[in-house]
Amino acid sequence: MFAVPLTAGALILSGCSAGTAAGSTEPQTISFAFGATNNQDKAAYTSLATGFAKQHPGVSVTPVNLPAESYPSAVATRVQGGNAPDAFQAEGGSGQSYSIIPFAKAGLLLKLTDPAITSALPASQKQLWTYQGAAYGVPLGTNANGVIYNQQLAASVGVSIDASTSLDRIIAQCRVARAKGKTVYGLAGGAAANNAFLATGLATSTVYGSDPNWNVERAAGKRTFAGTPGWVEALTEIKKLSDAGCFQDGAASAGFDALTNGASQGKILGFFAPSNAAKEIMDAAGGHVQLVILPIAAPAGTKTYLSVSADQSVAASAKTKSPKLVESFLKYILSDAGQEAYSKAVGTIPVTATAATTLLPQFDTVKGLITSDTVRGFSSTDWSDAKVYADLGNGVQGILTGQLTVKQVLQQMDSDWG
Repeated sequence: MFAVPLTAGALILSGCSAGTAAGSTEPQTISFAFGATNNQDKAAYTSLATGFAKQHPGVSVTPVNLPAESYPSAVATRVQGGNAPDAFQAEGGSGQSYSIIPFAKAGLLLKLTDPAITSALPASQKQLWTYQGAAYGVPLGTNANGVIYNQQLAASVGVSIDASTSLDRIIAQCRVARAKGKTVYGLAGGAAANNAFLATGLATSTVYGSDPNWNVERAAGKRTFAGTPGWVEALTEIKKLSDAGCFQDGAASAGFDALTNGASQGKILGFFAPSNAAKEIMDAAGGHVQLVILPIAAPAGTKTYLSVSADQSVAASAKTKSPKLVESFLKYILSDAGQEAYSKAVGTIPVTATAATTLLPQFDTVKGLITSDTVRGFSSTDWSDAKVYADLGNGVQGILTGQLTVKQVLQQMDSDWG
């Protein structure tokens, strides 16, 4: 079987009863909001709506694509204002502005009463969608959070990195890439989210590898960011990468366009992003570029773990006028049919995957980590407040520019946590 975070018992939920929805007196048209960043994402979300409708004659799901840049705040405002869409893309856990658990605590989400939904949620990440034993959301798929890497380009300039390469060995090759006019990594240092993604990726190994319950211990006041050597090491390694020329020039102030432009122009060998970004780029290149997924490497002497997450989710409004139909729709998303359709479209892994599931080729490089359970969840989904993650990202930029120290950044995160 795949590692536990990816496994939901492979329950077959696709046989949802059309009669349950169609036979009720509630409205048989529901809205489904999401913030698609590109046509690929939009098509994936829309396919869920059309796939469900095909299985349930007489019902319809109206897709509502909100601007991706403002989606988290826009949908949070609607949920809190009581005028949320019937179903909507949300973040699992509690660490973001549109996370499921705070909404559930406030009574703003529809409680999912079908026991098949709760039993099919990935066991090791069930806390992302459940509150007081009840489910309030379902995952869209599993992302591997690491490096989107061009092996062929790297080989052409004499750089060799695979899933077992230590961070020290990578740093040693940054000069090799620079001598050929390339950089090993692209970093959108002006975007807090990209910095925080890198930092949590490093901490996946330096902190959570040996202590997978660190978030629980932090919540109990038994750990602090500033007092944890693994967190100090993670942020220190980012400075080492910068000093060694492993990031492109101007990385500290660069936006996400630096990653897409650098990748399309062959100037960077890899960049930090969820695995679905690989499919997006390869599709845009028309098959002329082949990319793979790599973990964010750990320093020498520390075991490398792959960060995986099923945090991108769908929840439903407590004020929906079609609770039976909406719950049936969420059940479809969690079914084999829904998971496979969405994952194939966006380049993720179905949460219902087993060892027999055929993954997209870009996952071949990390399949060994996945099948050997050398994985950890995306840590920030369990953090107390979205500000912790935001200040981590802003803090990394401060470290890169010399305006902040590692200690100052971690102390600020502890203060945010409260």
